[in-house]
Amino acid sequence: MKQIVADAAVKEVKDGMIVGLGSGSTAALMIKSLAERIRSGKLKNIRGVPTSFQSEVLALELKIPLIDLTSVSNIDLAIDGADEVDPDFQLIKGGGACHVREKLVASKANKLLIVVDETKLVQSLNRVFPLPVEVLPSAWKQVKDKLSEMSGVSNLRMATKKAGPVVTDQGNLILDVLFKDGIKDPKNLEMCINNIPGVLENGLFIDLTDKVLVGKIENNFPVLFSPSKGI
Repeated sequence: MKQIVADAAVKEVKDGMIVGLGSGSTAALMIKSLAERIRSGKLKNIRGVPTSFQSEVLALELKIPLIDLTSVSNIDLAIDGADEVDPDFQLIKGGGACHVREKLVASKANKLLIVVDETKLVQSLNRVFPLPVEVLPSAWKQVKDKLSEMSGVSNLRMATKKAGPVVTDQGNLILDVLFKDGIKDPKNLEMCINNIPGVLENGLFIDLTDKVLVGKIENNFPVLFSPSKGI
């Protein structure tokens, strides 16, 4: 499922584009597919803007020319994954703790293309997947208490192969937050959380997505579809 959406996404890349390179497992397949099309000569004069150290390292290994985010005024197309996608194409991202740079790239993109498998489609955000909130290390407890006042139960994300918490590419920590009844007003909540002192950014991506490509299994075969916004 992930491979077919990755390949389909790369077909939307045209010669001369600056492309935002997303993070995560599906995005990694997309980067590999993009590198193959560049290598074969099917795409020319492509420059990538990585959204994480992970995507930067992979792109360098595959010899995709890169350009720094600070050097571009706009990005032609950003391709990324998501942890949850609601019917209005509002997203939760940040399962890989890369949502700060991902949002910076998405906000500069003329078009944001999201690639997911069907398990990421939800009717309402945050009923299952927690919302990542990146916080300054010295402020995590203060932010946790503030989120609790907003009916959010948050936990400091802990690393799996090292002692202690996950540390982001920016050197910060992640609070994973579940709200009592999910997120009913994502646009307002994004602003409210980002106004808490000590918060760098949260994983709500509001009114940024232009198109979603979804892979699913049908009759034991992977198939691709693109849902319409609002359905």
